[in-house]
Amino acid sequence: MELRHLRYFVAVAETENVTRAAERLHVSQPALSRQIHDLEEELGFQLLHRSAKSVRLTEAGRVFLTEARAVLQRAVEAVNNARAAAGGQGGEIHVGYSPSLTVQILPQALRAFQTDFPGVRVALYDLAAGEMLTQLRAGKLDIALLPRLPEKILRGLHLDELARYDSCVAVSPRHPFARLKVVPLAKAIKEPLIVYSRAEYPEYHEILAALFARLGAKPRIAEEHEGVTGLIAAVEAGQGIALVPSCLGCMVGPRLKILPLQPAQPSMIVVAASRPDRATEVVRKFIAAAVLQQG
Repeated sequence: MELRHLRYFVAVAETENVTRAAERLHVSQPALSRQIHDLEEELGFQLLHRSAKSVRLTEAGRVFLTEARAVLQRAVEAVNNARAAAGGQGGEIHVGYSPSLTVQILPQALRAFQTDFPGVRVALYDLAAGEMLTQLRAGKLDIALLPRLPEKILRGLHLDELARYDSCVAVSPRHPFARLKVVPLAKAIKEPLIVYSRAEYPEYHEILAALFARLGAKPRIAEEHEGVTGLIAAVEAGQGIALVPSCLGCMVGPRLKILPLQPAQPSMIVVAASRPDRATEVVRKFIAAAVLQQG
């Protein structure tokens, strides 16, 4: 069954006359009749009652007419949406993001992108890095904004670096560290830590483990949280300190003090990951907007 079979059937059903339907479609009457017969044969039931001068729908034909019209309309919409997306005028992209790492990147990127492409809807998904990669590879996401992970985890994906943030310590304004301009790492590692959930953010725990291993120590984890909101609340309540990117400062305001470490630690790198085989024009434009805002 092809779309032309549906178009031919709808024309015959609407005109109730094969000759008039053939004229509408600019095809010969015998060719049109043959296509309708082929359709009925494939379906295995009769769509039309035929007489010498007209045709009328069977009960099955009336049901099929409604469905055939819907299919044809959906095909038209699919073509129009794809054409609009190809020209950057419409469509939709799905973007996964890590809130704490994209708090500066995402708002500016969205503003710039939607100024140039107001017809494109950007669907946003707050996800852990592992879930972002799973959905990206499954085709459920078009772009993932996440921390730079080991190469083996990101193999096969296209990466665009968006930003580098200093590694800092987040403390309550009432914590003794809050009076310091910089926090000595040797002191920071002795404090109870508020961290992200190991199950949701294994890469965060790998960074912690590597940092503490270099100093011959083990992290004293006080609490684990599934998201940045819980982490901020726990630090503000004085339950411990947290190792965070410097960009978190514009997210917490006066609730926390964000202080640099001494000596400075490796920067936290944020990238836009995408699949090379799904790099549509709209996806490339969104990533370009995110890169531009950080330039």
